[in-house]
Amino acid sequence: MSDFSVKPVLTGDRTVLRPFTEADAEAMAEIIEDPEVVRFTGPPSGELTLERLRSWYGTRSEQPDRLDLAVTDRATGELVGEVVLYEWDSHARGCTFRTLIGPRGRGRGLGTEATRLIVGYGFEQLGLHRIELEAYGYNARALRVYEKAGFVVEGVRREADLRDGEWVDWVIMGILDREWAALSSTAR
Repeated sequence: MSDFSVKPVLTGDRTVLRPFTEADAEAMAEIIEDPEVVRFTGPPSGELTLERLRSWYGTRSEQPDRLDLAVTDRATGELVGEVVLYEWDSHARGCTFRTLIGPRGRGRGLGTEATRLIVGYGFEQLGLHRIELEAYGYNARALRVYEKAGFVVEGVRREADLRDGEWVDWVIMGILDREWAALSSTAR
């Protein structure tokens, strides 16, 4: 594996993951500002102007150290969220994963499929050894999605963040290439 320079299109039964373009800024602004997204991912750092978002999403395909893909509903083409592999460590062949799904993409299995598609790509096409993530302990929906995709809880950073005046835990999860391969040999 050299890096994340190739920005693939990954197609599942329900979703298509594709590279971002500047034109995705408006839809992503709506998703990022959704109260549930803010609750589970934290508030954006800095002001989210459309100009700033156009610049961000318009340059994702130029980043060799990360893979940001738009999650779209295969039936309608509607942009419903994003999946990201980042913090790439070439020596350890590992990276960090994160995702967010907006209100029109929830409860239909799109996030689960998108997670499996990008994790599968990471292991099967990029030769990654390990993918990790962190999620708020109170984000039961996301934790369930990650478990279904094969991630294992590795630990908890207790009261690691202050949200709305309350201390909250971060759950650390990871999956290894051999665990993914074992899942791939059975029905995922």
